[in-house]
Amino acid sequence: MKAAVIDALGHTPVCREVEEPSAPEGWVVGRVRAAAIKNIERMLAAGTHYGSGHMALPAQIGLDAVVEIPDGHRVYTGATPPAGAMAERMAVNPAQVIEVPTSVDDAVAAALPNAAISAWFALEYAGQIQTGQSVLVLGATGVTGGLAVQLATQQFGADHVVAVGRDEARLEQLRTRGADNVIRIDNEATGLADAVRALHAEHPFDLVLDYLWGSPAEQTLRALANDDLAATFHRTRFVQIGETAGPTLTLPASVMRSAGIELVGQGGGSVPREAFGRVMTEILPALFDMLSAGTLTLETRTMPLDQVESAWTQATASGERMVIIP
Repeated sequence: MKAAVIDALGHTPVCREVEEPSAPEGWVVGRVRAAAIKNIERMLAAGTHYGSGHMALPAQIGLDAVVEIPDGHRVYTGATPPAGAMAERMAVNPAQVIEVPTSVDDAVAAALPNAAISAWFALEYAGQIQTGQSVLVLGATGVTGGLAVQLATQQFGADHVVAVGRDEARLEQLRTRGADNVIRIDNEATGLADAVRALHAEHPFDLVLDYLWGSPAEQTLRALANDDLAATFHRTRFVQIGETAGPTLTLPASVMRSAGIELVGQGGGSVPREAFGRVMTEILPALFDMLSAGTLTLETRTMPLDQVESAWTQATASGERMVIIP
C-alpha cells in the first residue's frame, strides 16, 4: 500500500509503497479516508519536537485519521507507531475509536480533534474558565485559536470574547463565530497594548489564551498591569500555549506585582493523565456533536496522498487545515 514516509529527520514526507498493516488480535484493518497535517507532525518530522528522538527511521507520518472499518462505520482514531495515519490503510483498535456523525465531512472530522482538544484544555483545564467571563485570544486567526473563540462562547458560556490576529478577513469571520471585538495587528503588534488596555478597562479580562508569545504577549501583559497603587484588583489568568511570534519576551517584575495576573502554560506535559482520560469518552463526542449541529466550524483544504510532498509545503489560508485524502 502507499503511505507518507520520511527517511531522515528534516526531510519532507514522500508517498511510496510500504508493507500492508497487520491487525493484532481483536483489531481490524480499515481504509483511511482522511488524515490532517498538523503542526505536531511537522515538528516531529523536522526533528524539533521532543518526541522526534523516539522515531525509528524511515518513519511513516500521521498521528490520527478518519478510517472506514470493515463494518462500514467511519471512525476517528489514532495511529499506532511505527504505522502512520497518512496511508491507504491502518490497523484500528475498535475499543479506541469515536464514530463520526454521518453529517460530518471526512476532512473536517480528521482536522478537528487535535486543535479542538488543545483549545478545550486551554479553556477548561488551564484557563479554568467560568460562565460569564471575558476572554482575550492572542493568535485567534489560526486553526486552534479560532476554535478557542468558538468554544469559549458555544461550550463554556463566555460573556465577552476578543480575537487578536493579523488576517483582517479571518478576524471579520470570527465576529460571526463568537468574537465580540477584534484587534488587528501587524508583524510588530503595533498598537496592541493600547487596544488591550482600553478593552480591559471596559470588560476586564478574566482569561487570556496566548498562541503567539513574543512581542504580542509582552505588550498584552504590560497592558494588564497597573500604574496606580490604589488600582482595583482583578484576577486575569494568562495561559501560554504557542510561540509563533517568538520564543522569548521581556517581562518586568513590576507587571506581576501590579496586577492579579496568573501566568500558566498549557501543553502535553502540563495536563494530567486523568484529564486526557476524558478525551474519548466525553470531549471528542461533544466536539463531533457540535460539528454535526453546525455550532462549531472549521475550514479545510484537501490534497491526495500521492501529492503529500506538495501538500506538506503548501501555504494555507488563516484558520485552514490541510488534509490528506488517500
